[in-house]
Amino acid sequence: MADCVIQIYAFTRPEEAAAAAEMGVQQVGFVAGRYGLVHGELDFAAARAIVEALPGGTRSVALTMSTDVDEIVRMAAAVRPDIVHVSTDLYDVDVDGMRRLRSLLPESVQLMKAVPVEDEASVAAAQAFAQVSDLLLLDSKVSGFPGVGATGATHDWRLSRRIVESVKIPVILAGGLSAENVAASIAAVQPWGVDSNTATNVPGDPLVKDMARVAAFVRAVRAAPGGSAYGA
Repeated sequence: MADCVIQIYAFTRPEEAAAAAEMGVQQVGFVAGRYGLVHGELDFAAARAIVEALPGGTRSVALTMSTDVDEIVRMAAAVRPDIVHVSTDLYDVDVDGMRRLRSLLPESVQLMKAVPVEDEASVAAAQAFAQVSDLLLLDSKVSGFPGVGATGATHDWRLSRRIVESVKIPVILAGGLSAENVAASIAAVQPWGVDSNTATNVPGDPLVKDMARVAAFVRAVRAAPGGSAYGA
């Protein structure tokens, strides 16, 4: 069993991304594509620079807010990430869209779908998208925020635990996770991986990572009961 995988968003500077990888962040995330929707959007060249800055063994994760499958494929060809993370509103890229996207991406590129955890319907949705994805990311949806996640809000971990138990692909838990609560989240959900975004930023600045907070998050995961026990 491998350690609980640590994924952190949303890097905008190659040097910070590389430093996080050296600290033990195994999946380094960034927003690929300037669509005027979320903080930290990078053009494809800047996103590719982060990919190139990462040391061997670290996986790059390109979050896209595009709802156009062909545009997502274009991004993946330009940026060449290890993982494409579709973080639009859930059905803006629906099951059929994800299936088509999977068929168009190289086999070496994994496909991750962000699923908002809100109610019973979220469990069924996660099960459906698990059939056409390589990974799921369970996150929080807040009215007024585009797409899924990046809100700093937690959700009902009991629902996330049910999803983890009912799908056959790796699941990353996100949504308001910090060094202070990540151990509890691992105990409650038993995910394959955990993700942090807002809680590892410089307070008040969504574009700069606080490397001390990144380090604290990594330490908290590794010290947590189960933080070195879950994986695939």
